[in-house]
Amino acid sequence: MPIIYGVVARGNSVLAEFTPNTGNFAGVSRRILEKIPQTDCKMTYTYDNYNFHYEVDDSLTYLCMCEKDFSVRKAFGFLDDIKNRFKATYGDRGKVVPAGSMNSEFSRVLAKQMDYFSNDPGADKISKVRADVAEVQKVMTENIERVLDRGERIELLVDKTEHLQTTALGFKKSSTQLKNKMWWLNAKLIAIGVAILLVLILIIILGICGITFSRCT
Repeated sequence: MPIIYGVVARGNSVLAEFTPNTGNFAGVSRRILEKIPQTDCKMTYTYDNYNFHYEVDDSLTYLCMCEKDFSVRKAFGFLDDIKNRFKATYGDRGKVVPAGSMNSEFSRVLAKQMDYFSNDPGADKISKVRADVAEVQKVMTENIERVLDRGERIELLVDKTEHLQTTALGFKKSSTQLKNKMWWLNAKLIAIGVAILLVLILIIILGICGITFSRCT
């Protein structure tokens, strides 16, 4: 999944978050949230093969972590979609509620929209409509290490569980196909064996009784 992690926060207080993967990027994201100015803006932080895109709007921060080759337009389209859904659901409550209080509900929305913007071709059309291409192109990009304290370094770890799950599903599918193929092969061998047995029985009966069964009547 190109969108690896999504979060809605107020300052460094996480209100809701979701990821299908494991790693330390949630902790790294919290360190980034501490550095983000609480004025309306859009920006991208880069680190290794990943981008952290964020939008601050009305004191709330909407952030996602993506693989570096994932479309910037789609990433900000996702953030805009999440922002609109969050506001439509909670209004201004995000400005006052305790950290984590919206996670049980809104994490499901994050999961659904992350999957949609990552995998559905129609998501790019929505992103084109919602995002001003020129505006997205002007989004500032900066390396994370410049944002952190001088000399502070991070090690970003991502375990792509989804990739492992996909591999496992592929192996399971191959195993099922092989199992079905062996079942049909066994069925054919059994059918052939039964046919040969019936022919042998018929030959024996004909040998004993004759073709017209005259010797057995």
